[in-house]
Amino acid sequence: MTTEDKISYFDKQAAGRVKKRRKNAFYWNDITCYCNYFAHEDYSVLEVGCGTGELLNELKGKNKVGIDFSPAMIEIANRQFPDLEFHVMKAEELSLSKKFDVVILSNLIGYLDDIESVFKQLHKVSHSRTKIIVSYYNFLWEPLLNFGELTGLKTSTPKQNWLTLKDINNLLYLAGFDVYHNSRRMLIPFYIPLLSGLVNLFLANLPVFRLFCLNHFAFAKPAAINNSSEWEKQYSTTVLVPARNENGNIENIFCRLPKFGKHVELIFVEGHSTDGTWEKIQEMQKKYSSDYDVKSIQQEGDGKADAVRKGLNLATGDILMILDADLSVPPEDLPKFYNAIASGKGEFINGSRLVYPMEKEAMRFLNFLGNKFFSALLSWLLDQRFNDTFCGTKVLFREDYLRLMKNRKFFGELDPFGDFDLIFGAHKLNLKIVEIPVRYRERTYGKSNISRFKHGVILLRMCLFAARRIKFI
Repeated sequence: MTTEDKISYFDKQAAGRVKKRRKNAFYWNDITCYCNYFAHEDYSVLEVGCGTGELLNELKGKNKVGIDFSPAMIEIANRQFPDLEFHVMKAEELSLSKKFDVVILSNLIGYLDDIESVFKQLHKVSHSRTKIIVSYYNFLWEPLLNFGELTGLKTSTPKQNWLTLKDINNLLYLAGFDVYHNSRRMLIPFYIPLLSGLVNLFLANLPVFRLFCLNHFAFAKPAAINNSSEWEKQYSTTVLVPARNENGNIENIFCRLPKFGKHVELIFVEGHSTDGTWEKIQEMQKKYSSDYDVKSIQQEGDGKADAVRKGLNLATGDILMILDADLSVPPEDLPKFYNAIASGKGEFINGSRLVYPMEKEAMRFLNFLGNKFFSALLSWLLDQRFNDTFCGTKVLFREDYLRLMKNRKFFGELDPFGDFDLIFGAHKLNLKIVEIPVRYRERTYGKSNISRFKHGVILLRMCLFAARRIKFI
């Protein structure tokens, strides 16, 4: 079937499209809900193959544009949603002058003659941090969907491409995009009271059953920049150091913190120390004032999470880094984190202490077991493997942190350390999360402020709360 034949087919389908979409609202609403989970009011959004515009209309965003090659579809979209911007345009011939934060292709790629070429076109409307979301049918459902068309349960469509997730990921890679996340949803695509909800919310999230989900999603971004001259000095950085009873480590932070990026700002937040940590910070700030751009404040509230938020509110750097004052993660490793985020290899960089062998007394055995448990739990929750969720060294762009803070209540405000706050928030912002292995050292001064059992129960409650918001949407 030629492109002109496909346009003619969809033009004929346009008149009944709205009614059929309402009839199958259960299926379409799930795609809308899932895409909206990753949306944000500040994002600009482009939908390629928008049809009559229902998905685009429901998505959060400040500037929403839809294109479709069917004039009849776009005519109806304009009538339904006059506040949105629609264009008659082929995906193979993108000619928009704007760059978008999110580009969505929902159930489109099956109709494309050359998927790789269309994916390459997306660079025209993408900046370095644009997110591409591609949704498509699971190829295992092809016989059932063909049967549905024969029996009239499903609208008959032109012959489609049937692709696996690996096929989609490979085509995105060939087109210059980095796929950083895949997910699967929906075992029953129509509404059966009680049964559809239970199966789609619970069984669809379990191993083996997930393989048979109808809808597959691929999340991608433009590939990382390999030329270091483009990003080596591009960004300023704030290094935040929460410090409680860390007197003996403060001067070492000044002595060992390397210079990197365009500029490094150092912020200390001291939290009710009894060993003279605040006085030591003031002394070192004066001593090294010619070498570092330093700010320091005393914490009024309690807990590391509160200290992190207080400090990051003062930050002026483009990139935000958290460094624990115990120096169990060497400050000398921070340039690795800068390089990863500045080059586009990741957008939320998480330190991992459990890849390399640790020094003998670096982590107590029960802490190690707890870390392994929560790493496995978050790996399941977020559909991404985590080796270490409690490493204090985490890095993200300040603009993302500001958006993340707006969404904090979405996952509850239980986290006493801030690690899960940041990880869950990064997932909801659809950031590419990357782990960097670090050598975990023994403390040379002081002791841990973590209460294993008390804080473990709090974090478990937060994970259970988050599961409802992530897995069961």
